[in-house]
Amino acid sequence: MAVICKKCGLPDDLCACGELDKEDTRIVVRLETRRFSKTTTMIEGLDPKINDIHTMVKELKSRLACGGTAKDGFILLQGDHRDIVKNYLVIKGFNESSIEVM
Repeated sequence: MAVICKKCGLPDDLCACGELDKEDTRIVVRLETRRFSKTTTMIEGLDPKINDIHTMVKELKSRLACGGTAKDGFILLQGDHRDIVKNYLVIKGFNESSIEVM
């Protein structure tokens, strides 16, 4: 018997709740200066329950050849990668107008 989604009432294989949540999410990509004048790119607004943040960090770190981590619902990447991160999020299915780059 198929498992039913609690949000929309459709079977899990037809459920589109995750894709709809991606479109409504407001994401902020900003540059921060840390200790010793090191710049980091911070991505906020990703819901760890819906999105697999650790997989996203792993892909971004290998694509950008930098260090980084995922903690408490945000992603930190070493260096200034704001434009590339925005393009990556758009490719992943997030709405371009909901991504704010600072």
